Amino acid sequence: MIRFISFEGGDGSGKTTQLKLLESHLASQGEAYRSTREPGGTSLGRMLRKVLLEVGKKEISSPTELFLYLADRAQHVREIIGPALERGMLVLCDRFSDSTLAYQGYGRGIDLDLLRRLNQLASRGINPDLTFLLDCPVEVGLARIREQLKSIGPTDKSAKNEGRTGQDRFEQEEMEFHERVRRGFLELAHLEPGRFCVLDASRPVRQVHDQIKELVDRRLRER
Repeated sequence: MIRFISFEGGDGSGKTTQLKLLESHLASQGEAYRSTREPGGTSLGRMLRKVLLEVGKKEISSPTELFLYLADRAQHVREIIGPALERGMLVLCDRFSDSTLAYQGYGRGIDLDLLRRLNQLASRGINPDLTFLLDCPVEVGLARIREQLKSIGPTDKSAKNEGRTGQDRFEQEEMEFHERVRRGFLELAHLEPGRFCVLDASRPVRQVHDQIKELVDRRLRER
């Protein structure tokens, strides 16, 4: 049964765009769903998101970063994801526990087995039934971000609400960091081929959406 869908991928891969397109499709079909994201799916999460992503003068240590993400996930599952699943809603999430493994594990070098145990604790054992991995070359994703930032003007309210005035902490990382994260996501997909669907995110947006829509529709019919 499909109840929980996560969207994963590196920076600039287009996962947020694809989640929103799927939202529109589900709404047109009358499907009951709840859409959310990490970090920032709760009021506490929005505060943590600002701390985690804004570029400040002081560096955040890897353990501090990890525990902030885990705190966000624990509150997110308790307040949003768990209750939605209990009500029988389909949950769409922009990033979940796989991002912790890819960014803090493969990217930062924190032990993967430790991260898996901490993820299970924070998520109360809740895992996605289906994960779309939006994969594209690192340089493609980062180029997209640069183009997006060029289009943000002084009156762009949505960008202002997101605190989006420049690259976030992760987008400013070195290319090798992003390559490690990408390799990490692909390794995770290789380990769980039954859950992951790897998509070539360098293709046109509508082509990727059509593939997602087709798979989700088929899985929903199987319920």
